[in-house]
Amino acid sequence: MKVIYLHQYFKTKEEGGSHRSLFIAKAMVEAGFEVEMITAHNKKTHAYKVIDGIKVHYLPVYYDNKLGTVQRIISFIKFTWQCYRKARQIKKQTVNAPCICYATSTPLTIGWVALWLKRWHSIPYVFEVRDLWPQAPIEMGIINNGWLRRRLFALEAKIYHKSLQIVTLSPGMQAAVQQKAPEKDILLAPNMADCHFFSPSSPPAKFPFVVSYIGTIGKANHLDYLLQIAYLAEKRGMNQIEFWIIGEGKALENIRQKAEKLPNVKLYGAVDKGTARRLLDQSQATYTSFLAKPVLATCSPNKFFDSLAAGKLTIVNTSGWLKEIVEENQCGFYAAPDKPNDFLDQLMPFVIQVDLLEKYQQNARKVAESQFPREKITLQVVNLVKTHFDKQRKRREV
Repeated sequence: MKVIYLHQYFKTKEEGGSHRSLFIAKAMVEAGFEVEMITAHNKKTHAYKVIDGIKVHYLPVYYDNKLGTVQRIISFIKFTWQCYRKARQIKKQTVNAPCICYATSTPLTIGWVALWLKRWHSIPYVFEVRDLWPQAPIEMGIINNGWLRRRLFALEAKIYHKSLQIVTLSPGMQAAVQQKAPEKDILLAPNMADCHFFSPSSPPAKFPFVVSYIGTIGKANHLDYLLQIAYLAEKRGMNQIEFWIIGEGKALENIRQKAEKLPNVKLYGAVDKGTARRLLDQSQATYTSFLAKPVLATCSPNKFFDSLAAGKLTIVNTSGWLKEIVEENQCGFYAAPDKPNDFLDQLMPFVIQVDLLEKYQQNARKVAESQFPREKITLQVVNLVKTHFDKQRKRREV
């Protein structure tokens, strides 16, 4: 039983970013599937590695968060074509063995490959929705052409309708996709908390009190919100609080220039997962930041789940399902992005009262272990794929 897994941004343990595909693919291998991952890297030649039993094919397609819109589109199209050719080659080498494609977005163009494999090579596919595309770039003003919007929405609907099943990462995504494909069974499998890699570790009960942001520094994250909070904290004389920004992205230079004027802000560049863990260990709280757009409230950011696994006070600025998680489980709080005073007013009790902080931090870890453990989420996806393989086998026997 072979799974052709398509993910342009596949990351290993040694790299920063989301390890969701690594964990899912590894769980598939442990369940007895042969997994061939097709991804990209910024080198000039193809590469092949076996990682935790996963056969990983690296295609030479350059991509960076700092690329402009046109350059990103070119990168997506290059990967789409090369990915299809590699998947076709893998299929030809697979003799008399059932095969399923597992395609994960973004970008949405990965769905083209899944559609072509289904149409030309009879390989059914499961489609995983990591972000609502094209709704997200439309709301952010990146895609304004009416004709292009209609074409992208049509592609999105076609990808959903032709799939075996759809996997979404949040309740908001699930509801939005259900509207587009009401006939489909949609699995909700959120991002996961890696409770093996991260463990609760509280800094000594002394200042500074560190609020950290770890992740992409892009337009969608709008870290100006955090800088506004830092500016106000400095103005109010809250010198015991520091704000750390860890990551890279297209908006980094803009954020860096503004942060130079703020003595309570520290910037770190791109770091590997180990360094991210060390910096998180030195933090009391984390801030999950998104631009105030409705579609971004449906996101399922891995940094949020890392914060829970590390047992941190988890602060969010979106009013979607992340707000519900932190409020219902008393492991963090919601702060409206345009109200920095409210953020500081809610934060100060945790700065002053060590017992309160520790209670919320302990609750964060409990949520990670009970609701979002890695083993639980990966098993959901593995069982889904196994079900479809079983259906294929039964059809062959008839």
